[in-house]
Amino acid sequence: MKQKILLVEDEHSIADSISYNLKQEGFSVTHVDEGPIALELFQEEEFSLIILDLMLPEISGLDICRSVRKTSDIPIIMVTAKDSEADRVAGLEIGADDYVIKPFSVRELLSRVRAVLRRTDMSKNEKSSQVIKVGNIEIDIGKYEAKVNDKQINLRPREFELLYALCENKGNLMSREQIFDEIWGYTFIGNSKTLDVHIQRIREKIEKNPKDPKKLITVRGVGYKLVEDE
Repeated sequence: MKQKILLVEDEHSIADSISYNLKQEGFSVTHVDEGPIALELFQEEEFSLIILDLMLPEISGLDICRSVRKTSDIPIIMVTAKDSEADRVAGLEIGADDYVIKPFSVRELLSRVRAVLRRTDMSKNEKSSQVIKVGNIEIDIGKYEAKVNDKQINLRPREFELLYALCENKGNLMSREQIFDEIWGYTFIGNSKTLDVHIQRIREKIEKNPKDPKKLITVRGVGYKLVEDE
């Protein structure tokens, strides 16, 4: 069964190119150019992923993302011509899974779509029930659950994958490049705050004091590692 993608983009030449290439890759694509219609469709139909332009008439992409995140963890890739670091961080902080800057190659976008879906399509039947414990953190990949002090914590799919990878490598440094390649599915290039935003989200859920982390440690200029502090 084809995976359905909701494309919200008001530049029709860009939308046509994205739609064509996604369909060539075997996806089903629904394109809309207005925010209110996108929100209506999201409520009425089931989609696997949303590709969302940031700058839209009537309702901004940020507001759409914020509204979707109230009820769903569906993967969201933001597409925009705004390339400032502040805009990227704002999108990620309200729940976008990735951020692609115009102009971009369709090949790059397809790579990111596949990477996001590869993570979120991981089902209980495809993974054996494996539990990893690091201190008071427990990850059950079969149930797709994470716990701290035996209490379940809510993680978005990418946060779960990142914490799982860090648990698998407990005590060992994971470089930023290694993390981007393993979790995002492409090599990290540039000065993006994407990873830092996700690390901060995880710290808020596993650390007693996220501003003074004792479990998820930064190795400045290199990467991160998860350690047992208890």
